[in-house]
Amino acid sequence: MHLLIVEDDPVLSDGLKRSLRKDGHAVDHADTGTRADQLLAVHPFDLVILDLGLPGMNGLDVLRRMRLRRSTTPVLVLTARDSTDDRVAGLDAGADDYLPKPFDLPELEARVRALLRRGRYAASSIIKHGSLTLDLVGRRAAVNGEPVDLSARELAVLEALLLSTGRVVSKDQLVEMIFTTNEDVGANAIEVYIHRLRKKVEHAGVDIRTIRGLGYLIDKQMHD
Repeated sequence: MHLLIVEDDPVLSDGLKRSLRKDGHAVDHADTGTRADQLLAVHPFDLVILDLGLPGMNGLDVLRRMRLRRSTTPVLVLTARDSTDDRVAGLDAGADDYLPKPFDLPELEARVRALLRRGRYAASSIIKHGSLTLDLVGRRAAVNGEPVDLSARELAVLEALLLSTGRVVSKDQLVEMIFTTNEDVGANAIEVYIHRLRKKVEHAGVDIRTIRGLGYLIDKQMHD
């Protein structure tokens, strides 16, 4: 999943990036409200972690502009402002959750998982295909209940393909889903991840097809 951290404290933002990337997420970072607004206007994110006290444009304005663009992306507000009025203002502006600083990292991680469950994957965070199961929120894959050893990027590619089962996903779409906006991605990077992934899931009844000139496809399963 692709997350955006909007935080001007470099120590805090670096810690959050490391933690969330370790969980298999692609994580972008903006250290001003203006930069966050620019990213949110053109890139789809699955979750935004948003500080309120930002240079350039404050977090409430970033949030209001998101909702004016009809974005339904979940937003977790992080802030040192802990008064009831501040919490109400954040929630009224469109925040989905509010976590005052200082906070414990395990609590933030739990809130992130909860927001992802309530958002894009509200119906179910588990995808099944053949004998493979993929837990989108827990970031785990298994075949017949046995864990499959996937890297964070391999997991992200599998997620993108399974969420689009029966539809072709282009290389450009995969790059946008699994890499951050400032990464220099080589032309064959996606091919490498697809090759590795095929070897790890082919025994689970997951056939990743190459559609020449278009992208990649996991067919829908046929039922008797």
